[in-house]
Amino acid sequence: MKTIVGERGQLVIPKPLRDSLGIRAGQRMEIREEAGALIVTKTMDEDPVSLVYGTVRLPHGWDTDAAIEAMRGPADLPPETT
Repeated sequence: MKTIVGERGQLVIPKPLRDSLGIRAGQRMEIREEAGALIVTKTMDEDPVSLVYGTVRLPHGWDTDAAIEAMRGPADLPPETT
């Protein structure tokens, strides 16, 4: 596929390539020169876990243990010995 460099040095990645590679608006990209060719790769500046941390909302009064138990069922723990 071909594209044109705009006045400000911008390249438009053709839509079929964006769709097949999952490139969305705002996606950070790394660009480098290698043997006379431009190599463009998607980057992940943050740890993927950090990106979703805090996105799960628990029902009022629930803590993490209650949510996990609701999803998995009660834990089979050995009896406590004192």
